[in-house]
Amino acid sequence: MIDEILRDADTKMKKAVEHAREEFAAIRTGRAHPAMFAKITADYYGTPTPIQQLAGFQIPEPRVVIISPYDMGAKSAIEKSIRDSDLGVNPTDDGKVLRLVLPQLTEERRKEYIKLAKSKAEEGRVAVRNIRRAAKQAMDKSEKDGEISEDDVTGGEKRLDGLTKKHVDHIDELLKNKEQELLEV
Repeated sequence: MIDEILRDADTKMKKAVEHAREEFAAIRTGRAHPAMFAKITADYYGTPTPIQQLAGFQIPEPRVVIISPYDMGAKSAIEKSIRDSDLGVNPTDDGKVLRLVLPQLTEERRKEYIKLAKSKAEEGRVAVRNIRRAAKQAMDKSEKDGEISEDDVTGGEKRLDGLTKKHVDHIDELLKNKEQELLEV
């Protein structure tokens, strides 16, 4: 019973860490990467569609992105959604492709992105702690129902705390790496 609760908690915590990793990838750094566009959607025939499903991305230089729409009819919608996003870039239309030149990040902008990364990390840590609390409550309920003993709950809590620490440390490591990436000039 305890193993099942811990397995379930571990799976959910891994998902929370993965979500934090995706959130960090969407934060712009000095270099261009396709994950920057993961959260941007364009209006494609009346349906909000992620632009990664509407176009291919090439990165010929560290701060240049070339976006090749699969459907030329979607090009203006992609351009508008990028312009309206929080990336702070203005795409230029080269006929068949959209070209983005990412400006150099200012010190102030880097600090804003670090604050954003820290808040995303805190959201991840809170999610992991909420999963821990739910698992602890499940153990307490099983003990109250007489399915497991108090000693089993105590041992399970120690294992649960170890899992929680492992996943929170992983999120902290992701944050540290993102901060280094953002401070890199």
